[in-house]
Amino acid sequence: MSVFGDGLDAAVQKAFTRPAPKSAPAQMRYLVRQLKSTRAVAQMLRISQRTVERYVKHQIKKPRPDLAARLEAEVKKRWQPHIRAKARQKAATTDGIVIDTRARIGYTAPIGTTDEDRLRHLTVALSPRYAARLFNAQEQGASDQQLQQIAAEALKEVYFQDNGRRAGQLEEVRFTDIEHLEFDL
Repeated sequence: MSVFGDGLDAAVQKAFTRPAPKSAPAQMRYLVRQLKSTRAVAQMLRISQRTVERYVKHQIKKPRPDLAARLEAEVKKRWQPHIRAKARQKAATTDGIVIDTRARIGYTAPIGTTDEDRLRHLTVALSPRYAARLFNAQEQGASDQQLQQIAAEALKEVYFQDNGRRAGQLEEVRFTDIEHLEFDL
């Protein structure tokens, strides 16, 4: 499970203008329209083509839990791609992104400073530059660790250094033991 990747996806999904299909038959019909065939949907969901056809015709209405989760994930991944792209573009160019986290955060600094890690709850607005870096890294398939490193750099600049107004000698921010993480556009 990718904490940062899922968090970024959830933030973008808040920008949707219409709700995604909820029922299994409606979700299946949507996927068939998107992929242009029941065979492609069946292969993607790892079920038989006949099962897909039965969902489309309302002969089956309630999927097993594992299939329901895969079905919902695939629909949300493809739902409103233009709205998703606009939300990412707006965050990356003008609005930025807000990170709300409860984690163990500390930093490396010269001797004599209070650099100990401690549990902090932060809600910080990150600049569009960091939103762009996060979204670009996610699109290129970055690992959760790489996304976490970008977020740590953003917290260093925005929270600890106050955009260059203080703590100029900070070297590295440690961002570990994440209890809660949420992004908002």
